[in-house]
Formats: sequence, C-alpha cells, structure tokens
Amino acid sequence: MTASLVKSDPQLRTLTDPDITLQDVIKSLPKECFKQNAVKAWTGAIINVLMVALGYVAIVNSPWYLLPLAWIFTGTALTGFFVIGHDAGHRSFAKKRWVNDVVGHLFMMPLIYPFHCWRILHNFHHTHTNELDVDNAWRPFDGAEYESLDPVIRTVYELIRGYFWWVGSIVHWANLHFNWTTFDEKDKGDVKLSIGVVVLFAAIAFPTLIYFTGIWGFVKFWLIPWMVYHFWMSTFTIVHHTASDIPFQPTEVWNAAEAQLVGSVHCKYPGWVEFLCHDINVHIPHHVSTAIPSYNLRMAHQSLKENWGQYVYEREFNWALMKEISEECHLYDSEKAYRSFKEHQAAS
Repeated sequence: MTASLVKSDPQLRTLTDPDITLQDVIKSLPKECFKQNAVKAWTGAIINVLMVALGYVAIVNSPWYLLPLAWIFTGTALTGFFVIGHDAGHRSFAKKRWVNDVVGHLFMMPLIYPFHCWRILHNFHHTHTNELDVDNAWRPFDGAEYESLDPVIRTVYELIRGYFWWVGSIVHWANLHFNWTTFDEKDKGDVKLSIGVVVLFAAIAFPTLIYFTGIWGFVKFWLIPWMVYHFWMSTFTIVHHTASDIPFQPTEVWNAAEAQLVGSVHCKYPGWVEFLCHDINVHIPHHVSTAIPSYNLRMAHQSLKENWGQYVYEREFNWALMKEISEECHLYDSEKAYRSFKEHQAAS
C-alpha cells in the first residue's frame, strides 16, 4: 500500500533509514524494467508522428470554434515528440548512440530544442535532483537571493513561481540552451551542432510557413501548438519535484536516494495525456534510473510501490494541486521546505 503523505502532514518527506542507497533501490527493480525493445520504441515513435499529423489535419479542417481543441491535441502530441527525444537523450530509446542522437535531433527539431544542449543540462538535473543552489530545474531561491534580484527578474520569478508557471519552461529553454560558452569545452562541438540544427530548421521552416500561410498561419500551425507543448513541459517539470512537503536540500546534507526516490512525484493525468506523452508522468522510476525506457516505467513504478511503498508519492493533476504549488511553493525554507511570497513579506 502506498503511504503518500498529504499536505496537512507536518513532516517533510525524507528517508526514515539514512543507510538506504540509490543502488539498493535500483537493485530491487526487476531486470525486465531495463530491457530495451526496439519494436516498442519505434512503434511509439511512429504512433506519435501519426498523432501529430492527425492534430494538424484537425487544425486545417476545424472551424474557428473547434480550433482550441485541435491546438490542445496537437500541442500535447508534440510534447510526445519531446519525450521520444528525452528517451534518446538518456540512451534508452536505442542501443546505438548514433541512433539516439539522430532520433533526438529529429524529434526535438520542430520544437526548436537543441538536443545536446538539453541532454547535457538534463543529465545534470538528474545528478543533482533537488540539491539546493545546484539543480537547474525549478530550484527555489532563498529569501536573500530573491531580495537581491533585479526588479524585472524578481517579477519574472514571482510570475513563474505563481499562476504563470506554465511559461516557466520557455524561460528555461531560452535562458540555458543557446549559449554554448556556458558548456564544458569537451561538449561544445555537440552543443554547436544541436544549436545549428534548430537554427537551420527555423530559418527554412518559418519563412516557408509564413510565405504559404501568412503570419496567422505561423501562429495557427506552429506558435500556439508550441505554447501548448510548453504548458505541458512546465506543468510536468514543476510537478515532478515540487510540493509543500518535498524539500530541496543543501549539498552538505543532500542524499541521492532521498532526492530521487522520495523527492520525485508520480502524478496522474487524464489517460489521453499520458498516452500522447509516453507516461512521462510516471516519474519516480525514471529518477531512480534513467536507463528505464518509457514503455517500462509503469512496471518499474509498480515494483517501487511493492518494495518502497512508504516513500512513493502520488498526486493527481487538478486545480487543487496547481493552486498549492502556485500559492505556497515560492521560496526555500530550511524548516518547512517552502515559504510563500506573502510569508516572506510578512517576516521581512
């Protein structure tokens, strides 16, 4: 039985046994979880392409009042493109590295996401999940850092940690993935290649789209579906590791097993979203081991519930969840994980 702590529980989510290691958790998983299946991988990719194509057929043929539904479907299917690239970035899509690199570039290219830039930064996130001042995904600022921000940057931070969370991944994408000078020397060749691929794609695809369909065509066929994709990217990523009882930890006390097993959230979304996005919401086993392909995540999650049920955190995607995150999970607090902007202002 899963002992999922609820918001009212005063205890932070931590390991009750500090001697548990991440390897202990990994070894408890069935070996089948790690087996790659080329048929499943390529079937998922082909179905995803067909779903995106179906979405664009719907956009072309929908009357104006049905366009929002077509945009939502297409943008969600494009999020599946990202997840295919995500598996490729973790080398769990195919056994050959060059196949993963080609697949990653092809599926992330329409999203204007430089594959190697994302792969390197995302693997860093996995190495330092919920490590305060180190993790690069939705890490909370403390009060002093927040007060030291330029007013414009502070406003942006307030917005994306509040009810504009859904544009957070756009800020992350634009701020971190196009400056090759911030990457290690050994990675700069790959990084420049990936930036070049998406710049070339945009330089060809965008003018062509505008030429044949006009500015409205660009907005209708690319920009709005891309915004829907970022809605899901922002939502998935903030929910993955953010709750009022999940703490980020300073490096000196950070624990890998605690961060990956206890600090990751399994969130249930509508079935059609989970289908189109290849179960990216089944996130705890993915953080236990990135070697698990997306089509084996549910098997691994069930094993984790059986063996580590007291640590498995399950939520449901709804307004109450996003309200909690948007109104409470703002700034780092050493005693209760987060404090809100209002609490910070009241204490100042």
